Amino acid sequence: MIENPTTEEKQRLSGHLGTVGVVFMVVAAAAPLTVIGGNMPLSMGLGNGAGAPVGFVIAAVVLLLFSIGFVTMTPHVPEAGAFFSYVTLGLGKRPGTGIAVVALIAYTAIQVGIYGYIGWAIGDTVRFYGGPEIPWAVYSFAVLTIVALLGYRHIDLSAKVLGVALVLEIGIVVLLDLVIVANPGPSGLTLEPFRPDVFTTGSLGIAVLFSLTGFIGFEATAVFRDEARDPERTIPRATYAAVLIIGGFYALTCWAFVVAIGPDQVAEVAQRTLDGDANMLLDTTDDTLGRVGRDIVNVLLLTSLFACVLSFHNVIARYQFVLAGKGLLPRRLATVHSTHHSPAFSSVVQTITAATIVFLLAVFGVDPLVGVFGSMAGVATVGMVLLMLTTSIAVLVYFIRHREHAGGRIWQTGIAPALACAGLLASLWLVLSNFTLVTGGSAALSTALAAVPFVGLFVGYFVGQPDRTAAPTVT
Repeated sequence: MIENPTTEEKQRLSGHLGTVGVVFMVVAAAAPLTVIGGNMPLSMGLGNGAGAPVGFVIAAVVLLLFSIGFVTMTPHVPEAGAFFSYVTLGLGKRPGTGIAVVALIAYTAIQVGIYGYIGWAIGDTVRFYGGPEIPWAVYSFAVLTIVALLGYRHIDLSAKVLGVALVLEIGIVVLLDLVIVANPGPSGLTLEPFRPDVFTTGSLGIAVLFSLTGFIGFEATAVFRDEARDPERTIPRATYAAVLIIGGFYALTCWAFVVAIGPDQVAEVAQRTLDGDANMLLDTTDDTLGRVGRDIVNVLLLTSLFACVLSFHNVIARYQFVLAGKGLLPRRLATVHSTHHSPAFSSVVQTITAATIVFLLAVFGVDPLVGVFGSMAGVATVGMVLLMLTTSIAVLVYFIRHREHAGGRIWQTGIAPALACAGLLASLWLVLSNFTLVTGGSAALSTALAAVPFVGLFVGYFVGQPDRTAAPTVT
């Protein structure tokens, strides 16, 4: 039953997430083992081989510059709409609506990509231990069902599940990195990946693309502001912490795998992983930590993937919730569950959307790792860079129009956002110029997929019309 809200509190989500809780949600969305097991082989096999660690360094630097302006503007953005709210405040309602559509496309794409990856990973695990050959989509739908049940309930439950999974997977990867450093591969503790002649070999753009994909979800620090204990402090701290933790962790681990396998062999091993003839993460773990270590990492890879799709499910449901409250989506999506205090109906709709797309991809026989995960990650990365670029422009415009809020902080309100714009434009060029390599398909297919976020921006800008009468409701 839908009831009209009687207080402002009933119109908002609530929670008690602290800085650590928000960082857990965001880093879980980044899914360390998922990136190491999926993005890293793609960066090395399709990209620049041993130079892949530099892709993560470049991505981290660009996102740190972006975060400076993002965090500085946060106190002036009171609602939990993330990029949509920032762009609306800085550039106006129509650009904000367009960016909202781009955000939904980007997050939906990466979530669908992860469903393909986890279906492949579970199937690979079952086959490794002598089990039957079962279509990947069967496993994906099983995971989707569990995510739907957790996403329907209060955010604190999801945070606890994600927190446990995250601690375990980071712990095992740190152990793996330490063992590799203590007992390096054929070339020793080489710094070869950071030599210009190495990281510029092949396609640096592909490495940057899949590195940026590994950060998707970090801006969810702002999405969870209504559920944070002290958003004025929690959100900035969580944003910087998330970027530094994600960037440092990925770059270090990617370098460790180059050390373990060897700079000359790592691209070949990565390509065999993409061909389905090897598994870079698990095979290297087996060589380093033994069969028991491999088994543990295998289990934690699956929990990492699960944590990733659960986190993205929560983010998309809240995007829809906020947009419905603004009248940009059907009013029913802005309902709050009276018991769980969650955007329950929005969560259900999100589940149906993801299930439909996964079903269609399975019916058309798309390969789950390179086809589903690789292509969807590409679409999501284009969308993510477009989101951050527009947000950085919005930050610049906002502080130019509201100099009283800048407080003389030229670096935070002007220089850093401008540098972020330059870095994001360069990243977007690298991504788009190498997009055909990502999809592995025809130029027409690659162009169509890369254009999806831009089409979303266009449709949102020119078609979306806010309904000023809409407001969140409580069920």
